[in-house]
Amino acid sequence: MLKEYTATPNDKLGVLPDDLGIPVGQTAPDFTATDLEGASTTLSALREKHGAILLAFYRGGWCPYCNFEIHALSKAFPDFKSKSVTPVAISVDKVDEASKTNATYEIPFPVLSDSELRGHEAFRVVHEASDDEVSRLKGFGIDLEKSSGKAHHKFAVPAFFLIDAS
Repeated sequence: MLKEYTATPNDKLGVLPDDLGIPVGQTAPDFTATDLEGASTTLSALREKHGAILLAFYRGGWCPYCNFEIHALSKAFPDFKSKSVTPVAISVDKVDEASKTNATYEIPFPVLSDSELRGHEAFRVVHEASDDEVSRLKGFGIDLEKSSGKAHHKFAVPAFFLIDAS
C-alpha cells in the first residue's frame, strides 16, 4: 500500500504549530541534563563554557535519520567552531545509550541525556508515542523504555535552536 502525501501549503511553510518549539527571540530556557560522564550540567553552564550553542534535539540513537544528522554535525564541527558555535546534541536516551551513539560517531561536541524531559519540555519539543506507534517501533526492534530507562514513551520532535552567548 502506497501512502499518499500532499504538499504543505505555502502559508504553512515555516510556521510552527502553537504547541511546538519556542518563539524566535525568546530567551532560551535553562534546564538540567546529564552529560556522558554522568554529571549534571545546565544549558547556562554550557553557554558559559562554549558561547553560542546549536541545540540539536534528536529522537535517540535508535533513529536512523537522527544518526545521519549527528554524523553530519560531527563532520561539520570544524565549520561550527570557526563560527564560534558549539553543537550540543540532546535526546531522552539514558547515558549508556547516548554513549553508544557517541562511540559510533566520535562526536566532538557535548551529548546530553534528558530522560526526565526537562529540556524537551522547556523547549516544547516532546512527542508522546501512541500505543500503536510503540508497537510498530518494537516491531523494528526499538524499545523506547530500554533506550530512555523510563516508561513515558516520549522522545524529541527533532529540532534545532541556535542560542547566542547572551
